[in-house]
Amino acid sequence: MKRMPSLLLIGVLTACGPSETPKQPNLPTVEELAADSARLKELRQQCKTDRGTLGDVLCNRVAEAARQRFYGDGKTPYTPSETQPKF
Repeated sequence: MKRMPSLLLIGVLTACGPSETPKQPNLPTVEELAADSARLKELRQQCKTDRGTLGDVLCNRVAEAARQRFYGDGKTPYTPSETQPKF
């Protein structure tokens, strides 16, 4: 009777071992997505409607590529207007 809990514990611990990470097919990089605006637009729409089948990795890359296209390289300094706004 004393063996039963220890065998059960061993069984549970082996079942909770490290899981295999799922292999992702050849996913485009952020730079590839940012360069191809038509594909980026298509994938953004698919991520909005069906993120579960596309996967978080791809949709996160799509979001990062869209962010890069919107903000640019980030090296452009902010230049305020010469005239003050009138409120």
